[in-house]
Amino acid sequence: MSPDLYKTLLKKAVGYSVKETVTEYVVEEDGTRRAVREKTQKKYVPPDIAALKTYLELVESKQRGELSAMSDEALEAERLRLLKELEAISHSS
Repeated sequence: MSPDLYKTLLKKAVGYSVKETVTEYVVEEDGTRRAVREKTQKKYVPPDIAALKTYLELVESKQRGELSAMSDEALEAERLRLLKELEAISHSS
């Protein structure tokens, strides 16, 4: 699985914000459409528990073999890396 897919799945698992633009149109007498109003709003997409469960299962299965071979120092470094990744994702949304 690609790293982008993991990142997207994690983003869905922790929730994110997105800008949504809605444009209202009026149909003129000659049949053409004309934009009347455009509204941009920030929409919050809440965390998805199923995405979180899937992400954790994928990461666990991928790292199951790797974790048993890692030293305590390497495990601590991996924990810190994952915490930074979570923080970066939560700040980008």
